[in-house]
Amino acid sequence: MTHNKLMEMLKETALPIAYDHFAEGESPDPPFICFLYPGSDNFAADGRVYLKISEVHVELYTDEKNPELEAKLEAVLDRHGISYEKTETWIESERLYEVLYYFEMEV
Repeated sequence: MTHNKLMEMLKETALPIAYDHFAEGESPDPPFICFLYPGSDNFAADGRVYLKISEVHVELYTDEKNPELEAKLEAVLDRHGISYEKTETWIESERLYEVLYYFEMEV
């Protein structure tokens, strides 16, 4: 999956989306999504990479717990055959919930 295809997939949620973060002063009111590629898990042998695999983090930010919105995002991931894991945390300094979906994709 390419970066552009991932963006198109996330746009199906109809939420504001940014790579890594919104520019200072341009952050929308929640809910919104940020996503990033924090690392890789490439398949390599004989000193070269044969298959490039990126780690992907999709972060859903809300100001209150929103199971319906989580289900909407999960339905998008499911429709596209994405196998994901999920964690949740409260960010006290931002007064926001972050629901993190993480998975790998071939690039």
